[in-house]
Amino acid sequence: MPLYKTIHVSSSIIVHIWKIQESENELGNGIVLTDHCQNRMMRMKSELHRRGFLSIRHLMAEAGYRDHDLYYDDFGKPHLKDGTHISITHSNHFTGIVVSEAQEVGIDIEMQREKILRIAHKFTPIEEYNTIANTEALIRKLTVVWGAKESLYKIYAEPGLSFLHHIDIHDFSLSDARTTGEVLYHGKRSTYEIDFLEFEGFTCAYAVRNS
Repeated sequence: MPLYKTIHVSSSIIVHIWKIQESENELGNGIVLTDHCQNRMMRMKSELHRRGFLSIRHLMAEAGYRDHDLYYDDFGKPHLKDGTHISITHSNHFTGIVVSEAQEVGIDIEMQREKILRIAHKFTPIEEYNTIANTEALIRKLTVVWGAKESLYKIYAEPGLSFLHHIDIHDFSLSDARTTGEVLYHGKRSTYEIDFLEFEGFTCAYAVRNS
């Protein structure tokens, strides 16, 4: 089974990443879904989405959990019944989870695509990146920013939260592989530590909420 990467963020936080290479039938072996999740998966028209859904259950098994340990709140945020925090991501043929015993966490995997240049103004002040002349470097950096904001959005999980207006990612160098961010919403400020990595044309960002 292609568990792609495991990152021990701390003694109580772990990231697992999966590269989807198996068939849907292969991924279904040994996985028992709740009726809710079985129905949810069967409504997915894309085979790749179904394979991603199943691969996430294998990642959960790596962390010691089964499908029946997971539930979603009204906002669609996943939770584990024992109170451990979890966040889930799926992009193309990669999936990932981050699990944390105490601190709230979020994770996002994004494919590095030129399309992000056209939509960047919707999620970040694009004028801040005018000094980056290299298109490839700009795509990579914007993908980190998007993934970092997505990770914070998954942690905060409140309707109306805006990537552009409420979530700020502090400046960083790609070589740093980490940054910080904050959410300012309804007069409340929360801060986050963010790490990121790049692999095979993808970017993974994961965030931990500061106490």
